[in-house]
Amino acid sequence: MKYKTIILGLLIVSLAACTNKPSIDSSVIHDSAMSCESALPSRFSITKDITRGNTSKVVSYDGMVQIPGGEFLMGASDNEGRADEYPQHKVKIKSFWMDAAEVTNAQFKKFVDATGYVTTAEIKPDWEEIKKQLPPGTPKPDEGLLVAASLVFKPTATAVDLNDASQWWSWSKGASWKHPQGPSSTIAGKDAYPVVHISWYDAQAYAKWCGKRLPTEAEWEYASRGGLVDKKYFWGDEDPEKGKPKANIWQGKFPYLNTSIDRFKGAAPVKSFVPNKFGLYDMAGNVWEWCSDWYTPEYYKELSSSVSANPQGPAKSYDPMEPTVPKKVVRGGSFLCNASYCKGYRVTSRMKSSPDTGLEHTGFRCVADAE
Repeated sequence: MKYKTIILGLLIVSLAACTNKPSIDSSVIHDSAMSCESALPSRFSITKDITRGNTSKVVSYDGMVQIPGGEFLMGASDNEGRADEYPQHKVKIKSFWMDAAEVTNAQFKKFVDATGYVTTAEIKPDWEEIKKQLPPGTPKPDEGLLVAASLVFKPTATAVDLNDASQWWSWSKGASWKHPQGPSSTIAGKDAYPVVHISWYDAQAYAKWCGKRLPTEAEWEYASRGGLVDKKYFWGDEDPEKGKPKANIWQGKFPYLNTSIDRFKGAAPVKSFVPNKFGLYDMAGNVWEWCSDWYTPEYYKELSSSVSANPQGPAKSYDPMEPTVPKKVVRGGSFLCNASYCKGYRVTSRMKSSPDTGLEHTGFRCVADAE
């Protein structure tokens, strides 16, 4: 199935499955810069009030870690980074609090129960908004395809062309945070698993309800490093496939053979692996995590001339691969990352997704300002 079929038939958000090769359908996919977010149009624009409900102004620091302030070199210094990870530049960060783990199903359920919030994946896409980001003249798909749905990962039976991510993603009606593998699945017994199929809007709504916020990209990388200097991963430089499992990633041959050396084929309960030196869990692998920043590929160059204090990201998004689609930054990699296909678990790896994206391996954690 070609990407054009997905765009016209499924109208899904950016596929967050990494690729280091050009796309197969350049008339539709123009992400030739090797991003983990394959170039597909965003689902639709959200205009709902994300602050509705019982928004708490009193922050509970339970389950959070205070991150000390400091200065660090942000960005890649080795030759493994994508172009948008350079140049390395000095950043100064003030102290803040960060969730020790990714937000779980149990935590998100409390928010939904208290506010009646409905996630992006549970809302029918708006064709009038979607077509604004498609080539002129794109025909409207059958109404039967414009349904509340989300993308679910389906491993292939054999080796496939890694240029065609549609072979391992399935558009599943009824898939959502409550049904992460599709409508017949459930989160019963998975209170401690990270909540997934979460868009940036969903994450932002939860954070505001808690009196918290999403981390800036600089805060996220600083916290992920855990005080280590110039290392590839939060644990150092040893490849994750060597030694004791360090993170929930894909071992074997993607996307058809997962040897599950780390004991997990999909998402893992939070805190299943050792934390970094700041006491933060799953800062590599498990699920992608939203940041507050808009994405632009040249942003680091703007910061390279001096020490940047608490950078908040660019004022607006621009992705030359998809100029009409605004993007937010996601960090950390997921259980689908494999060295042959995606090394999103590298501490400097930057990815981007439209803010209405929600997938089976996308979640988040929150931060709060230190007094």
